[in-house]
Amino acid sequence: MRPPLPPLETRAEKFDLAVGTAVEFLRSAWPGLRDVRFDIGAMPADADADGIPRWTVLADQKRIILYRLPIERLSHLHRDDELHRRMSVESCVFRAAAEYLDKDPWDLGPERFRYF
Repeated sequence: MRPPLPPLETRAEKFDLAVGTAVEFLRSAWPGLRDVRFDIGAMPADADADGIPRWTVLADQKRIILYRLPIERLSHLHRDDELHRRMSVESCVFRAAAEYLDKDPWDLGPERFRYF
C-alpha cells in the first residue's frame, strides 16, 4: 500500500489565498492601502476587552495583522462550506482595512456587492 498523500491545499494556504485576493482588490481600489503591509499571524498575543481580536491595525507602522486561527475557528458561519469560509476571511480583511482607513467596510467595495 502507498502512504497517504498530503492534502493538495491546506487550510492555511486557502486562508492565504483568500487574504491575498481581497488585499489585491483593496489595494487596486484604495491608494491609501498600497503601502500598507498585510501580515498573517496565527494568534494574537493577548485578548482585549472585546475578546480575542481577529486583526490588529498598526497605522503608525502602516501594517495590518490578520490572525488566522481566530478568524477560522471563532467565526459563526450559518453554513459551513468553502464559499462561506472564504467570505468570512474576506469580511475580516475588509473590516481591518476599513478600520485602517477610518471608513465603513461597505464603502470599500460597494460595486463588489451590487449584483443588480
